[in-house]
Amino acid sequence: MVMEDKESCGSRRVEKTSSAKSRAQQKKTEVYNEVLRRLKEVGHSEAHQMDFDDQLWAHFNRLPPRYAMDVNLERAEDVLTHKRLLHLARDLANRPAFDVRLVQVVPASDGNLGDAVHSCSPRKGSIHPPPAFGSSPNLEALALQAIKSEVQDGDNGGDDEASKSPRPMHEITFSAIDRPKLLSQLTSLLAEVGLNIQEAHAFSTVDGYSLDVFVVDGWPFEEVEQLRTALENEVLKTENNAWPNLNSLPPLNEHQQTSIKCEYDHLTIPNDGTDVWEIDPQLLKFGSKVASGSYGDLYRGTYRSQDVAIKILKAERLNAELQNEFAQEVFIMRKIRHKNVVQFIGACTRPPNLCIVTEYMSGGSVYDFLHKQKGSFKLPGLLKVAIDVSKGMDFLHQNNIIHRDLKGANLLMDENEVVKVGDFGVARVKAQTGVMTAETGTYRWMAPEIIEHKPYDHKADVFSFGVVLWELLTGKLPYEFLTPLQAAVAVVQRGLRPTIPKHTNTKLAELLERCWLRDPTLRPDFSEITEILHNIYKEVGDDVEGRKEKSGGFFSALRRAHTHH
Repeated sequence: MVMEDKESCGSRRVEKTSSAKSRAQQKKTEVYNEVLRRLKEVGHSEAHQMDFDDQLWAHFNRLPPRYAMDVNLERAEDVLTHKRLLHLARDLANRPAFDVRLVQVVPASDGNLGDAVHSCSPRKGSIHPPPAFGSSPNLEALALQAIKSEVQDGDNGGDDEASKSPRPMHEITFSAIDRPKLLSQLTSLLAEVGLNIQEAHAFSTVDGYSLDVFVVDGWPFEEVEQLRTALENEVLKTENNAWPNLNSLPPLNEHQQTSIKCEYDHLTIPNDGTDVWEIDPQLLKFGSKVASGSYGDLYRGTYRSQDVAIKILKAERLNAELQNEFAQEVFIMRKIRHKNVVQFIGACTRPPNLCIVTEYMSGGSVYDFLHKQKGSFKLPGLLKVAIDVSKGMDFLHQNNIIHRDLKGANLLMDENEVVKVGDFGVARVKAQTGVMTAETGTYRWMAPEIIEHKPYDHKADVFSFGVVLWELLTGKLPYEFLTPLQAAVAVVQRGLRPTIPKHTNTKLAELLERCWLRDPTLRPDFSEITEILHNIYKEVGDDVEGRKEKSGGFFSALRRAHTHH
């Protein structure tokens, strides 16, 4: 009787949400009901607990709609695993809870790789269950490639069934308190164990936790306990550094406030201790909130009657790692004086009032114009932006500073139509649209050597600049039909790069391809990039005014867009 009441309750949910909520919300409700039905149908003990329906509904509501869109309905029990790991993460502070299991991807017999989501039920020849989030085209392509290699090498021993069953992989699911660089730490942990990431899905919950699912190969044994032990050992080995206790928040001492040491990779920036940059918080006047994120908020405000931007970190999210990033950003920004880099004014460095104050960039970001306003601009305007960015980046590199987070969202314009590079280190403020979350941040622009956790230098910024040029050309999000981690895997595993539009200026297209070459040493540096862009600009001619729209062109449109918002 209880079961019938619960099921009717689920049906009422469908009726209630179908007319009032978005298609994504409707899909989430449908998936919830289907998962609930399947779990009860197989007689899963947890599914018959009195409040299970509400617990499951709360689980789906904690996660973004994309979770319900992607989860494989043939594997309803995986939802319970995710629910359990998220619960365990509450008791493990910042140390991740994780689960390991064998999975197998068997490509469709007709070779059609188009059916990605909800289509990966076990097929003939499959011994192990499919991944939790279906068999994407990426994984199916890898499975086909593996089968082909095994047949060519004679590894199947003439067994026809084996030729249809590629070697199994492992699926590793983590849950932890969400925080800066969590995905980077998890992928690094997997690399240390010797695993290759073939597919990845990352989800952030509304209450500050993460659920990260990786399909990996490279582990020589099918039995999972050895892999589980290896992961546990790696977590313990890095626990003090990679998984700091959120409750431990050492304040910046007096020495750190006046002499902050900043190391970017192998580059140490000397400190002469002569700058005066500490700001009295009482002199800051806060205006409207420009953007908000999990780790900080960005405000427009004033400091001593000057218009400024104030990036303030949320006290409740502070930990030692975030404080260290903050200190690095302060140190870098106070040393920089260049017309194409956002001007640092000062900072408040005494917890819990940690904030960075810079000049206010009234034109907003290039990202906002391209993606919110769905705008684009012609070649002369694009070149002006690109030259400004290249000059700013050249200055940073000349001073041994690697930006590491170059993208359209970090390119800002002032009232004089000058584009400047901004955001050095604590890149945690996101647009209110929700597009720039912690999980989407840098992966779409990231160089393959950084994705693979290999040593890298300033040429990683050149790769990102190439993606920025493509962003300026198209007005689109790089790899928009892939999740950020899927894009990262494809960039490394398959050499995926954005598709250059057919009618792109030939020399600009060549520059793009050079910027995102796999071998960093073959990429140009920014002094050469600036020269190439200047030469293209001269060839295009001095007809910028003639190419602007009647409305005043890109920059005027950008100003108007931000005036109205």
